[in-house]
Amino acid sequence: MGLKIAMVGTGAFARSFIPLFKAHPWVDEVALCDLDAEKLARASDEFGLPKTYPSLDAVCESDADAAVIITQNWLHAPQAVQALRAGKHVYSAVPTGITVEEIRTLVRTVEETGLIYMLGETSYYRSEDVYCRQRHAAGDFGHVVYAEAEYYHDFSHGLYEVSQRRGGANWKEFAGKPPMLYPTHSTSQVVSVTGAHMTHVSCFGFVDTSDDGLFLADVNRWGNVFSDETALFKMSDGSSCRINEFRRVGHPGSERLAQIAGTEATFEASWAGRRWLTKDRRQTVDLDDLLAVGDVTVDGATFHGVAKVHDVQRLPKEFAALPTGHGGSHQFLVDDFVRACTNGVQPPNHVWRAARYAVPGVVAHDSAVQGGALLEVPDFGDPPR
Repeated sequence: MGLKIAMVGTGAFARSFIPLFKAHPWVDEVALCDLDAEKLARASDEFGLPKTYPSLDAVCESDADAAVIITQNWLHAPQAVQALRAGKHVYSAVPTGITVEEIRTLVRTVEETGLIYMLGETSYYRSEDVYCRQRHAAGDFGHVVYAEAEYYHDFSHGLYEVSQRRGGANWKEFAGKPPMLYPTHSTSQVVSVTGAHMTHVSCFGFVDTSDDGLFLADVNRWGNVFSDETALFKMSDGSSCRINEFRRVGHPGSERLAQIAGTEATFEASWAGRRWLTKDRRQTVDLDDLLAVGDVTVDGATFHGVAKVHDVQRLPKEFAALPTGHGGSHQFLVDDFVRACTNGVQPPNHVWRAARYAVPGVVAHDSAVQGGALLEVPDFGDPPR
Protein backbone atom coordinates (compact mmCIF):
# COMPACT_ATOMS: atom_id res chain seq x y z
CA MET A 1 0.00 0.00 0.00
CA GLY A 2 1.05 3.59 -0.61
CA LEU A 3 1.48 6.32 1.97
CA LYS A 4 -1.26 8.33 3.62
CA ILE A 5 -0.09 11.93 3.82
CA ALA A 6 -1.61 14.72 5.94
CA MET A 7 -0.76 18.25 4.83
CA VAL A 8 -0.69 20.42 7.97
CA GLY A 9 -1.30 23.95 6.74
CA THR A 10 -2.97 24.93 3.47
CA GLY A 11 -1.47 28.37 2.90
CA ALA A 12 0.26 29.70 -0.20
CA PHE A 13 3.48 27.71 0.28
CA ALA A 14 1.70 24.44 1.06
CA ARG A 15 -0.28 24.78 -2.17
CA SER A 16 2.99 24.44 -4.11
CA PHE A 17 3.42 20.95 -2.68
CA ILE A 18 -0.09 19.52 -2.57
CA PRO A 19 -0.21 18.67 -6.32
CA LEU A 20 3.18 16.92 -6.10
CA PHE A 21 2.25 14.74 -3.14
CA LYS A 22 -1.08 14.00 -4.82
CA ALA A 23 0.66 12.95 -8.05
CA HIS A 24 3.38 10.77 -6.52
CA PRO A 25 2.71 7.12 -7.46
CA TRP A 26 3.75 5.88 -4.00
CA VAL A 27 1.13 8.04 -2.24
CA ASP A 28 -2.37 6.62 -1.90
CA GLU A 29 -4.03 9.43 0.02
CA VAL A 30 -3.51 13.13 0.69
CA ALA A 31 -5.60 14.73 3.42
CA LEU A 32 -5.60 18.41 4.35
CA CYS A 33 -5.40 20.04 7.77
CA ASP A 34 -5.90 23.66 8.83
CA LEU A 35 -7.21 25.52 11.88
CA ASP A 36 -9.02 27.93 9.54
CA ALA A 37 -12.16 26.03 8.54
CA GLU A 38 -12.98 28.29 5.58
CA LYS A 39 -9.47 28.09 4.15
CA LEU A 40 -9.51 24.33 4.65
CA ALA A 41 -12.79 23.97 2.79
CA ARG A 42 -11.54 26.07 -0.14
CA ALA A 43 -8.37 24.01 -0.46
CA SER A 44 -10.34 20.76 -0.24
CA ASP A 45 -12.56 21.88 -3.13
CA GLU A 46 -9.69 23.31 -5.19
CA PHE A 47 -7.53 20.19 -5.06
CA GLY A 48 -10.31 17.61 -5.01
CA LEU A 49 -9.21 16.20 -1.64
CA PRO A 50 -12.29 15.52 0.51
CA LYS A 51 -10.54 14.15 3.60
CA THR A 52 -9.69 16.93 6.08
CA TYR A 53 -8.58 17.41 9.67
CA PRO A 54 -9.34 20.47 11.84
CA SER A 55 -6.05 20.38 13.78
CA LEU A 56 -2.65 18.76 14.18
CA ASP A 57 -4.10 16.98 17.22
CA ALA A 58 -6.63 15.31 14.93
CA VAL A 59 -3.88 14.31 12.48
CA CYS A 60 -1.93 12.73 15.33
CA GLU A 61 -4.98 10.65 16.26
CA SER A 62 -5.59 9.58 12.65
CA ASP A 63 -4.29 6.70 10.52
CA ALA A 64 -2.04 9.02 8.49
CA ASP A 65 1.48 7.69 7.96
CA ALA A 66 3.13 11.09 7.69
CA ALA A 67 2.56 14.74 8.49
CA VAL A 68 3.82 17.47 6.17
CA ILE A 69 4.17 20.53 8.41
CA ILE A 70 4.00 23.85 6.55
CA THR A 71 2.87 26.20 9.30
CA GLN A 72 4.20 29.33 11.02
CA ASN A 73 7.95 28.97 11.08
CA TRP A 74 8.35 29.41 14.85
CA LEU A 75 6.12 26.34 15.45
CA HIS A 76 7.94 23.74 13.36
CA ALA A 77 10.08 21.94 15.94
CA PRO A 78 7.40 21.42 18.64
CA GLN A 79 4.83 20.39 16.04
CA ALA A 80 7.29 17.93 14.49
CA VAL A 81 8.00 16.41 17.90
CA GLN A 82 4.28 16.05 18.58
CA ALA A 83 3.71 14.26 15.27
CA LEU A 84 6.73 11.98 15.71
CA ARG A 85 5.60 10.97 19.18
CA ALA A 86 2.22 10.11 17.67
CA GLY A 87 3.95 7.70 15.29
CA LYS A 88 4.00 9.87 12.16
CA HIS A 89 6.90 10.48 9.81
CA VAL A 90 7.49 14.21 9.42
CA TYR A 91 8.32 16.56 6.56
CA SER A 92 8.90 20.07 7.92
CA ALA A 93 9.24 23.39 6.17
CA VAL A 94 12.20 25.50 7.28
CA PRO A 95 13.59 26.40 9.72
CA THR A 96 14.26 23.26 11.77
CA GLY A 97 13.66 25.14 15.02
CA ILE A 98 14.46 28.44 16.69
CA THR A 99 16.18 27.35 19.93
CA VAL A 100 19.03 24.95 20.55
CA GLU A 101 16.99 23.06 23.12
CA GLU A 102 13.98 22.43 20.88
CA ILE A 103 16.27 21.24 18.09
CA ARG A 104 18.05 18.95 20.56
CA THR A 105 14.64 17.54 21.57
CA LEU A 106 13.72 17.02 17.92
CA VAL A 107 16.91 15.04 17.21
CA ARG A 108 16.46 12.90 20.31
CA THR A 109 12.82 12.21 19.40
CA VAL A 110 13.81 10.95 15.95
CA GLU A 111 16.47 8.75 17.54
CA GLU A 112 13.97 7.36 20.06
CA THR A 113 11.13 6.72 17.60
CA GLY A 114 13.16 5.53 14.62
CA LEU A 115 10.84 7.49 12.32
CA ILE A 116 11.77 9.63 9.33
CA TYR A 117 12.14 13.37 9.79
CA MET A 118 13.05 15.46 6.77
CA LEU A 119 13.61 19.19 6.47
CA GLY A 120 12.24 20.67 3.26
CA GLU A 121 15.32 22.82 2.67
CA THR A 122 14.89 24.14 -0.85
CA SER A 123 18.47 25.38 -1.29
CA TYR A 124 19.74 21.79 -1.23
CA TYR A 125 18.50 21.32 -4.81
CA ARG A 126 19.41 24.68 -6.27
CA SER A 127 21.46 24.02 -9.38
CA GLU A 128 24.60 25.69 -7.98
CA ASP A 129 24.56 23.39 -4.99
CA VAL A 130 23.96 20.27 -7.08
CA TYR A 131 26.87 21.23 -9.33
CA CYS A 132 29.22 22.02 -6.44
CA ARG A 133 28.38 18.76 -4.67
CA GLN A 134 29.34 16.88 -7.81
CA ARG A 135 32.64 18.74 -8.13
CA HIS A 136 33.39 18.35 -4.42
CA ALA A 137 32.67 14.61 -4.50
CA ALA A 138 35.11 14.31 -7.39
CA GLY A 139 37.79 16.12 -5.39
CA ASP A 140 37.96 18.97 -7.88
CA PHE A 141 38.09 21.76 -5.27
CA GLY A 142 41.10 20.26 -3.54
CA HIS A 143 40.77 21.11 0.15
CA VAL A 144 38.07 23.69 0.80
CA VAL A 145 39.51 26.73 2.57
CA TYR A 146 36.58 29.17 2.55
CA ALA A 147 32.90 29.43 1.65
CA GLU A 148 30.20 32.07 1.73
CA ALA A 149 26.45 32.02 1.28
CA GLU A 150 23.70 34.57 1.67
CA TYR A 151 19.98 35.07 1.99
CA TYR A 152 19.05 38.61 0.97
CA HIS A 153 15.32 39.22 1.38
CA ASP A 154 14.34 42.84 1.86
CA PHE A 155 10.99 43.42 3.56
CA SER A 156 9.79 45.32 0.50
CA HIS A 157 9.90 42.04 -1.47
CA GLY A 158 6.70 40.57 -0.06
CA LEU A 159 7.79 40.01 3.53
CA TYR A 160 5.23 42.45 4.94
CA GLU A 161 2.38 40.48 3.35
CA VAL A 162 3.83 37.12 4.37
CA SER A 163 4.36 38.31 7.95
CA GLN A 164 0.79 39.59 8.16
CA ARG A 165 -0.64 36.31 6.88
CA ARG A 166 1.45 34.24 9.27
CA GLY A 167 1.17 36.42 12.36
CA GLY A 168 -2.40 37.68 12.12
CA ALA A 169 -3.37 40.67 14.25
CA ASN A 170 -0.14 40.44 16.25
CA TRP A 171 2.10 40.07 13.20
CA LYS A 172 4.66 42.64 14.37
CA GLU A 173 5.41 40.44 17.38
CA PHE A 174 6.80 37.82 14.98
CA ALA A 175 8.01 39.84 11.96
CA GLY A 176 11.08 41.25 13.69
CA LYS A 177 12.67 37.92 14.52
CA PRO A 178 16.47 37.76 14.39
CA PRO A 179 17.55 37.01 10.80
CA MET A 180 19.89 34.26 12.02
CA LEU A 181 16.91 32.29 13.35
CA TYR A 182 16.04 31.66 9.68
CA PRO A 183 19.50 30.67 8.40
CA THR A 184 18.98 27.36 6.66
CA HIS A 185 18.73 28.69 3.10
CA SER A 186 22.31 29.90 3.56
CA THR A 187 23.97 27.45 5.92
CA SER A 188 22.60 24.42 4.06
CA GLN A 189 24.37 25.43 0.88
CA VAL A 190 27.78 25.19 2.52
CA VAL A 191 27.12 22.20 4.81
CA SER A 192 25.50 20.13 2.05
CA VAL A 193 28.38 20.72 -0.36
CA THR A 194 31.44 20.27 1.85
CA GLY A 195 29.98 17.90 4.45
CA ALA A 196 31.65 19.97 7.17
CA HIS A 197 29.69 21.60 10.00
CA MET A 198 30.08 24.81 11.97
CA THR A 199 32.01 24.56 15.24
CA HIS A 200 32.50 28.19 16.36
CA VAL A 201 31.00 31.55 15.42
CA SER A 202 31.43 35.28 15.80
CA CYS A 203 28.52 37.35 14.52
CA PHE A 204 27.65 41.02 14.26
CA GLY A 205 24.27 42.62 13.73
CA PHE A 206 23.17 45.81 12.01
CA VAL A 207 20.76 47.81 14.19
CA ASP A 208 17.72 48.56 12.05
CA THR A 209 17.16 52.15 10.91
CA SER A 210 13.72 51.77 9.29
CA ASP A 211 10.66 53.51 10.70
CA ASP A 212 8.17 50.63 10.37
CA GLY A 213 8.75 49.54 13.97
CA LEU A 214 9.46 45.85 13.40
CA PHE A 215 12.99 45.53 14.78
CA LEU A 216 12.37 47.17 18.12
CA ALA A 217 13.20 45.52 21.42
CA ASP A 218 9.78 46.29 22.90
CA VAL A 219 7.81 45.17 19.81
CA ASN A 220 8.99 41.71 18.73
CA ARG A 221 9.00 38.71 21.04
CA TRP A 222 12.78 38.29 20.82
CA GLY A 223 13.66 41.83 21.87
CA ASN A 224 15.61 41.95 18.61
CA VAL A 225 16.99 45.13 17.05
CA PHE A 226 19.01 43.57 14.22
CA SER A 227 17.61 43.56 10.68
CA ASP A 228 20.84 42.19 9.17
CA GLU A 229 23.36 39.77 10.64
CA THR A 230 26.78 38.64 9.37
CA ALA A 231 28.49 35.60 10.86
CA LEU A 232 31.97 34.15 10.45
CA PHE A 233 32.14 30.44 11.26
CA LYS A 234 34.96 28.01 11.88
CA MET A 235 34.22 24.71 10.15
CA SER A 236 34.98 21.16 11.21
CA ASP A 237 37.23 20.64 8.16
CA GLY A 238 39.49 23.57 9.10
CA SER A 239 37.94 26.01 6.63
CA SER A 240 36.03 29.20 7.44
CA CYS A 241 32.63 30.34 6.26
CA ARG A 242 30.77 33.64 6.04
CA ILE A 243 26.96 33.72 6.18
CA ASN A 244 24.84 36.84 5.56
CA GLU A 245 21.17 36.99 6.61
CA PHE A 246 19.80 40.40 5.51
CA ARG A 247 16.22 41.74 5.71
CA ARG A 248 17.02 45.37 4.88
CA VAL A 249 19.20 45.51 1.81
CA GLY A 250 19.22 47.39 -1.51
CA HIS A 251 19.43 44.24 -3.60
CA PRO A 252 17.11 42.28 -5.93
CA GLY A 253 17.25 39.40 -3.46
CA SER A 254 19.06 36.06 -3.48
CA GLU A 255 19.43 32.68 -1.84
CA ARG A 256 22.90 32.10 -3.11
CA LEU A 257 25.98 29.97 -2.63
CA ALA A 258 28.27 32.87 -3.36
CA GLN A 259 31.60 31.09 -3.20
CA ILE A 260 33.35 27.83 -2.45
CA ALA A 261 37.12 28.33 -2.53
CA GLY A 262 39.47 25.35 -2.49
CA THR A 263 43.18 24.86 -2.87
CA GLU A 264 42.70 23.77 -6.50
CA ALA A 265 39.55 25.51 -7.77
CA THR A 266 36.80 27.96 -6.86
CA PHE A 267 33.11 28.33 -7.60
CA GLU A 268 31.76 31.88 -7.68
CA ALA A 269 28.21 33.15 -8.16
CA SER A 270 26.67 36.61 -8.25
CA TRP A 271 24.06 38.47 -10.23
CA ALA A 272 26.76 38.92 -12.86
CA GLY A 273 26.99 35.18 -13.47
CA ARG A 274 28.33 31.84 -12.27
CA ARG A 275 31.84 30.59 -12.96
CA TRP A 276 34.25 27.71 -12.29
CA LEU A 277 37.75 29.11 -11.74
CA THR A 278 41.23 27.60 -11.41
CA LYS A 279 44.72 29.00 -11.02
CA ASP A 280 45.00 29.00 -14.81
CA ARG A 281 43.01 32.06 -15.89
CA ARG A 282 42.52 30.56 -19.35
CA GLN A 283 40.43 27.73 -17.88
CA THR A 284 37.51 29.77 -16.57
CA VAL A 285 34.22 27.94 -17.26
CA ASP A 286 30.97 29.86 -17.75
CA LEU A 287 28.22 27.89 -15.96
CA ASP A 288 25.21 30.11 -16.68
CA ASP A 289 23.72 27.86 -19.36
CA LEU A 290 24.27 24.63 -17.42
CA LEU A 291 22.75 26.03 -14.23
CA ALA A 292 19.91 28.07 -15.75
CA VAL A 293 16.41 26.99 -14.72
CA GLY A 294 13.95 26.14 -17.49
CA ASP A 295 12.33 23.10 -19.11
CA VAL A 296 14.19 19.79 -19.37
CA THR A 297 12.78 16.92 -21.44
CA VAL A 298 13.78 13.31 -20.77
CA ASP A 299 12.19 10.33 -22.53
CA GLY A 300 9.35 12.50 -23.80
CA ALA A 301 8.50 13.92 -20.35
CA THR A 302 9.05 17.64 -19.79
CA PHE A 303 9.88 18.86 -16.29
CA HIS A 304 9.43 22.55 -15.55
CA GLY A 305 11.65 24.82 -13.48
CA VAL A 306 14.73 22.60 -13.43
CA ALA A 307 18.30 22.86 -14.75
CA LYS A 308 20.37 20.60 -16.98
CA VAL A 309 22.44 19.59 -13.96
CA HIS A 310 19.38 18.18 -12.18
CA ASP A 311 18.84 14.41 -12.26
CA VAL A 312 15.24 14.54 -13.49
CA GLN A 313 15.38 10.91 -14.60
CA ARG A 314 14.96 9.84 -10.98
CA LEU A 315 11.66 11.73 -10.68
CA PRO A 316 8.27 10.08 -11.18
CA LYS A 317 6.94 10.69 -14.69
CA GLU A 318 3.75 11.91 -12.98
CA PHE A 319 5.66 15.05 -11.98
CA ALA A 320 6.15 16.09 -15.61
CA ALA A 321 4.40 19.37 -16.42
CA LEU A 322 3.55 20.04 -12.77
CA PRO A 323 4.62 23.37 -11.27
CA THR A 324 7.67 23.58 -9.02
CA GLY A 325 9.58 26.32 -7.26
CA HIS A 326 12.78 27.45 -5.54
CA GLY A 327 15.05 26.54 -8.42
CA GLY A 328 13.40 23.21 -9.18
CA SER A 329 13.71 21.90 -5.62
CA HIS A 330 10.07 21.10 -4.80
CA GLN A 331 9.84 17.99 -6.97
CA PHE A 332 13.04 16.49 -5.58
CA LEU A 333 12.13 17.22 -1.96
CA VAL A 334 8.74 15.52 -2.26
CA ASP A 335 10.31 12.51 -3.92
CA ASP A 336 13.05 12.34 -1.26
CA PHE A 337 10.48 12.24 1.54
CA VAL A 338 8.17 9.69 -0.05
CA ARG A 339 11.11 7.40 -0.85
CA ALA A 340 12.48 7.72 2.69
CA CYS A 341 9.14 6.89 4.32
CA THR A 342 8.62 3.95 1.97
CA ASN A 343 12.13 2.48 2.07
CA GLY A 344 13.22 3.50 5.56
CA VAL A 345 16.42 5.07 4.21
CA GLN A 346 17.40 8.50 5.56
CA PRO A 347 16.77 11.37 3.10
CA PRO A 348 19.56 13.85 2.34
CA ASN A 349 18.05 16.52 4.63
CA HIS A 350 17.66 14.22 7.63
CA VAL A 351 17.29 15.52 11.17
CA TRP A 352 21.01 15.49 12.03
CA ARG A 353 21.84 17.57 8.97
CA ALA A 354 18.80 19.77 9.59
CA ALA A 355 20.19 20.49 13.06
CA ARG A 356 23.53 21.45 11.51
CA TYR A 357 21.68 23.90 9.26
CA ALA A 358 19.78 25.64 12.09
CA VAL A 359 21.76 25.51 15.33
CA PRO A 360 24.65 27.66 13.98
CA GLY A 361 22.21 30.49 13.29
CA VAL A 362 20.73 30.37 16.79
CA VAL A 363 24.21 30.57 18.33
CA ALA A 364 25.25 33.25 15.84
CA HIS A 365 22.46 35.52 17.04
CA ASP A 366 23.55 34.96 20.63
CA SER A 367 27.03 36.06 19.54
CA ALA A 368 25.66 39.21 17.92
CA VAL A 369 23.77 40.09 21.10
CA GLN A 370 27.08 39.71 22.94
CA GLY A 371 28.85 42.07 20.55
CA GLY A 372 30.49 39.40 18.39
CA ALA A 373 31.70 37.07 21.13
CA LEU A 374 33.29 33.84 19.84
CA LEU A 375 30.92 31.02 20.79
CA GLU A 376 31.01 27.27 20.36
CA VAL A 377 28.30 25.70 18.19
CA PRO A 378 26.78 22.50 19.66
CA ASP A 379 26.61 19.50 17.35
CA PHE A 380 24.25 16.55 17.70
CA GLY A 381 26.21 14.12 15.57
CA ASP A 382 25.58 12.00 12.51
CA PRO A 383 22.83 9.49 11.68
CA PRO A 384 23.30 6.09 13.31
CA ARG A 385 24.71 3.53 10.91
